[in-house]
Amino acid sequence: MQCNWWCIHRSPLGREHGLYIRGGIRRGEICGPVGQPKKSMTTVPAIQQQAGKFELSGPHNGTLTITLRGDWTARKSTDQNLVDAVDYLVCETKDPHLTLDRITFRGEALTVWDGRVLVAVAAVLRLARKLNLVTDLQSLPEGIRGLLVMSEAVPPRGERRPAPTPSSMLLLIGQSTLQITRALGESNHFLGQSLLTLWRFMWGRARFLRSDIAVFIQETGPQALPIVGIINVLLGVILGFMGAVQLQQFGAGIYVADLVALGQTREIAPMMTAIVMAGRTGAAYAAQLGTMQVNEEIDALKTFGFSPMEFLVLPRMLALALMFPLLVLYADALGIFGGYLVGVGVLDLSTTEYIQQTRQAIDLSDIALGVVKGSIFGIMVAVTGCMHGIQSGRSASAVGNAATNAVVSGIIAIIVMTAIFAVLTNLLRI
Repeated sequence: MQCNWWCIHRSPLGREHGLYIRGGIRRGEICGPVGQPKKSMTTVPAIQQQAGKFELSGPHNGTLTITLRGDWTARKSTDQNLVDAVDYLVCETKDPHLTLDRITFRGEALTVWDGRVLVAVAAVLRLARKLNLVTDLQSLPEGIRGLLVMSEAVPPRGERRPAPTPSSMLLLIGQSTLQITRALGESNHFLGQSLLTLWRFMWGRARFLRSDIAVFIQETGPQALPIVGIINVLLGVILGFMGAVQLQQFGAGIYVADLVALGQTREIAPMMTAIVMAGRTGAAYAAQLGTMQVNEEIDALKTFGFSPMEFLVLPRMLALALMFPLLVLYADALGIFGGYLVGVGVLDLSTTEYIQQTRQAIDLSDIALGVVKGSIFGIMVAVTGCMHGIQSGRSASAVGNAATNAVVSGIIAIIVMTAIFAVLTNLLRI
């Protein structure tokens, strides 16, 4: 009997008969090409009663079609039968009257499936790749196609990816320039959004939770006092020792109080407090918002019509802007106290002499300059931390990178702004 298609079914004779292959068109048989009935018989492992079916049709015009039907789960799958059958058919392509250059999968009739169908399809794909056959998976469910792409993204054990070709120096310079340009553009965009958000807040049109400000004030204010205090006391001691070593040579040890008071109030206290807060609070903000980005909480806020700039960034900016002047004043006092310890303990100055010299060295303008710097630095720390958090990727490593970038960019911005302030105060004679 002649036949013009290939088809594999369960045997109607019962589980003990399984699948068999011989010439002719009958249920439970595999038939060869037109005019060529198969005389040999090859047994294929049996399929359970409720197993899913597969049909092999063709080759027609060089295309073999594999149709998957029914329930393909761990208990009811026919994955090995499919691989055996395809392997048998591929062997038959040695016939000069039979050509095969493409394998097409059809999965519209699949009802339930799990990893077994992936194993079967992947095995057929490996066989097709070995024989340089084209495969078409477009008719399979999207979930199967996505998992197959993921499975092929990592090479099997023992295989190595080809070593990447080294890039030229000119290409690396161009890529770095594009990355820097893109980062500057994103930073300017975020800074503009921050200024617009502050403007809406000044006019009472920003929407955010007032209770969030109290929480962030607690985190950036009282909880930051220990680290800020320790750092500035030690800086006052260091600055006092540096001045004492040099001034004692000229018998002017009393001027250590001037050096410590001016340096601490105008430069050291606001700058070092900002650097400490960039490492402590800026990184925390980046990690918090980056985690929210990973959990799609920011997307949920946008879906409900809330602006992330108003709801997430604005409370953090306000908290740091309010707390930084107080932290700078606190740092001023502790830094001067550190210099006082050196003056009294090393230079044998009296408490009255040190306090009187400090009062003569600084006035309200020096303290006000440090406070203004602190407010600006506070906003910069908040902006850099929130910017890198919101722009974070959606993975754990991306959150870590966001926290690192927030600290680095925050410290660089603080140093640059300190230099700008130094030049401006010199030009303005402040």
